[in-house]
Amino acid sequence: MIELDHITKRYDGRAVVDDLSLSVAEGEFCILLGPSGCGKSTMLRIINRLVVADAGTVRIAGEETTALRPEILRRRIGYAIQSTGLFPHWTVADNVATVPRLLKWPPKRVAARVDELLELLRLEPRLYRNKYQHQLSGGEKQRVGVARALAADPELLLMDEPFGAVDPVTRDALQAELLRIHRATRKTIIFVTHDVDEALRLASSIAIMDKGRVVQHAAPLELLQRPATGFVADFVGRQGLGLKLLAVRRVAERARDDETAPGQPVPLEASLRDALSAMTERGTDRLPVADAAGRRVGVIALADLVR
Repeated sequence: MIELDHITKRYDGRAVVDDLSLSVAEGEFCILLGPSGCGKSTMLRIINRLVVADAGTVRIAGEETTALRPEILRRRIGYAIQSTGLFPHWTVADNVATVPRLLKWPPKRVAARVDELLELLRLEPRLYRNKYQHQLSGGEKQRVGVARALAADPELLLMDEPFGAVDPVTRDALQAELLRIHRATRKTIIFVTHDVDEALRLASSIAIMDKGRVVQHAAPLELLQRPATGFVADFVGRQGLGLKLLAVRRVAERARDDETAPGQPVPLEASLRDALSAMTERGTDRLPVADAAGRRVGVIALADLVR
């Protein structure tokens, strides 16, 4: 879906992105993870042609982005940033409708799309459609920003630390919403963060960046178990490695189908870390497990988390 081939970008002679190559498959949730100043946000802007690379090629679905007019390219890409960038004098509906109106969609189609996306982001259209930015909480602004990025049904969604400015409770809820949306839409997402726990929770693959280069691109579990360099091992965290491994493994991998247990079930797609947290909170060593339809399908025990 996305191919970055030997991308280089220099400022004042310093390489911010240095001969970087990366491929992201269609439907993948790829996170660019690394310390501040390693080139993550610059790479997103190069993909979107907000910044022009000094060397290298970017291809989306096999097409070189330089062969496309910038406005055509950006209609194929949704872009969500930390500050949301909402127009303060426009309503929520007007903000979400920005790109569809530029594309000259019929008004009825625009209105239907706005309501569809507000519902997807769990913002009741009747209550939020006519609100302004100053009437929204930080988390609600971020949801509107994501809805606007999805409005024209883009092939690719770029997200630059979109949840970095919200409180931990809201951040947790927004991460859960984004995971749900990704499962529902199967959009290709490239997401920038420097938060290791956020990356482990969201990503299907993680590209660790250092000094403008990708030093390892792999699934979260492989990064934790087989870091390619000492830098990767240090960045993802040698301490607390066991809990991080629980965070990237799912209940579905360990659940037993021949026992039952009382209480509120945990979902099959929940992490083993979530299961451990629930056991600790409830003072039990086993939990019932439910599938996506809410049907109880088995149990997971404390011993299953470490076997």
